[in-house]
Amino acid sequence: MFPAIGKQFFRHQYIWSLTVLNLWTTIISTRIQKYIRMANFTLRSSRRLPFIPSVRKRRDALLNSETAGTHQVVNIIHEQRKGSMPTIVLGGFVPDATEQVFLMRSFLLKHGSIYYFNFPRHGFSIEMTFAQLDDLLEELAGQGNQRPVIFAVSYGAGLILEWLKRARLEGRNIDLSGLILISPIAGLDDLINPGSEKPASLLGRALKPYVDPHTPTDSASIIENIRAFFIKLFASGTRNKKMLRVLMTNKELQQLRDAVMSTIRSIDENGAFERFRAMKQIETPVLSFRKEILPLSKVPVLILYSEKETSVIVDNSPTRSAFESNHHTIFPRSEYKIITNPDGNPVQHASLIFHYFKFLPVISDFYRKLGIS
Repeated sequence: MFPAIGKQFFRHQYIWSLTVLNLWTTIISTRIQKYIRMANFTLRSSRRLPFIPSVRKRRDALLNSETAGTHQVVNIIHEQRKGSMPTIVLGGFVPDATEQVFLMRSFLLKHGSIYYFNFPRHGFSIEMTFAQLDDLLEELAGQGNQRPVIFAVSYGAGLILEWLKRARLEGRNIDLSGLILISPIAGLDDLINPGSEKPASLLGRALKPYVDPHTPTDSASIIENIRAFFIKLFASGTRNKKMLRVLMTNKELQQLRDAVMSTIRSIDENGAFERFRAMKQIETPVLSFRKEILPLSKVPVLILYSEKETSVIVDNSPTRSAFESNHHTIFPRSEYKIITNPDGNPVQHASLIFHYFKFLPVISDFYRKLGIS
């Protein structure tokens, strides 16, 4: 009896020791990565500046035809660095692309310049966004045939799927090095179950009045509800202040908080409405992933979802279901992974800031493979 109890005791002690060791290894590794990241910025400093494109014929054609207005032009920010594989970043509804990859920045710069697509505050046009993407790709191709990686998050990932679909329908080939899709949302059905009286996700509840034409709505109150949701989503990630101090300096945290809150508060009623209208223009995967246009692309693709998407995405999200069951048909050279955090708070929707070190190894491995593909 006593030997059995002794074995059980030592087994529990061994498991507990391993758990503590893994926790300390994670903390130490995270701190080391933080200092490497900070040193990298110091030694190889670069500035994020407004990008002035040399190629803008598609953008100008839309403006000249009055198909889109200047208030709908995407603000592209450029961070220049030598390298053959630049990255184009599209964020979600909020924050801006510049904040979406706040901690990923030094890693991405190792491979080349970064082009951040920050969506306009006072309007939005899906056609303008695609025109600026096409113009940028043409410009990069003319600069030593640079083939970028597109890094798209949430709503931005849905835009990229629609962009690729339209290109296929037009018979155009989009020449990329790779594509990363983080928690992609490609249509309203990912946020609100069709016909549901009360949406399951918090964001779906905030957006429901936009969808239901029979519900009297006050546009100002809808915008405030959406703002409140994103503030709450961001605030929930900042509660673990101890871990945030491990991830970034106090100055970085304040800079990030100020930028995110500024974005949330500065998107006006028209800007929010036009972003939402653009989402209604995106076909759901059931319709858009038609056999005659598949695959959407033959470049390497990394598709990442978080273990806990429910605050934003519905359980039966058509986009997630399509990728989970059929991603190799949509993108033949694709990987589909779920990012988890078994040691603490579950990974939330597109949590690239607060769970940076859970995303980084997978993304780093993807870039490594691009270098030898």
